[in-house]
Amino acid sequence: MQTDTTNAMSEFEHLMARAERLVDRLERLLPGDAQPPDWSAANAFLWRRRHGRARLIPVTRPHEIRLDDLRDIDDQKARIEQNTRQFVEGRSANNVLLTGARGTGKSSLVKALLNAYADRGLRLIEVDKTDLMDLPEIVEMVAGRPERFILFCDDLSFEEAEPAYKALKSVLDGSVAAVPDNVLIYATSNRRHLMPEYHDENLQTRHIDGEIHPAEAVEEKISLSERFGLWISFYPFSQEEYLTIVAHWLEAFGVGREAIAGARSEALQWALMRGSRSGRVAWQFARDHAGRLA
Repeated sequence: MQTDTTNAMSEFEHLMARAERLVDRLERLLPGDAQPPDWSAANAFLWRRRHGRARLIPVTRPHEIRLDDLRDIDDQKARIEQNTRQFVEGRSANNVLLTGARGTGKSSLVKALLNAYADRGLRLIEVDKTDLMDLPEIVEMVAGRPERFILFCDDLSFEEAEPAYKALKSVLDGSVAAVPDNVLIYATSNRRHLMPEYHDENLQTRHIDGEIHPAEAVEEKISLSERFGLWISFYPFSQEEYLTIVAHWLEAFGVGREAIAGARSEALQWALMRGSRSGRVAWQFARDHAGRLA
């Protein structure tokens, strides 16, 4: 009898151990609140959600681009740096939308601002468009922190009826709960209003007593971009501006002045093959050219 009782207890304990392991595995699969990271581990973080669980991943090797590396966008640089300086100093500042030609330095400018102001408490959290629904959770996590956080959304655009669209609108300006003063959103996009615009939408515009009344579809699209207090536009570079940027990067890669002057024709051919005279193309050419010379 004693042996049967012992065997039953042993089997019960074995089943309980298996049940606990199963519960642990299920808990790892179920969505849960993200835990704050070690804020001293980095100045930049990536918000990533995998298998229903989200977390902030420290960026231990951030892009080391400097503001001085960004050429021929002085006006854009001055405007966003002034806004960021106000933010870091605890003064009022605006959410920023950077739009325009590809490869002209929009995202690089945001990264350069982090490098310039990290020692004054600026921090960057990059959020993919697919994770914008998590913005309220991120805002709640950083509220009350002494650092100043830029939530960075790169290459942002939306299609019709995307849920992330309304999540971003809510955080920018449309929620009952106020966003803490240590959070701003900086976004880059090739689209001025972040959404596709169609010809038939403009045909729905009405003219009443000489006044223009845009169609509701157009108004809805404009309403998101208008929630950004500061718009900064970027334009394609001229040939001379492109060559100036090429020369800067060749010098940064250690190429001598005589070799830089001799690379102009090849730099123009490189841009012609790429179909673009952008800062990105200039950097790519300089990297290739300097590597071949070395």
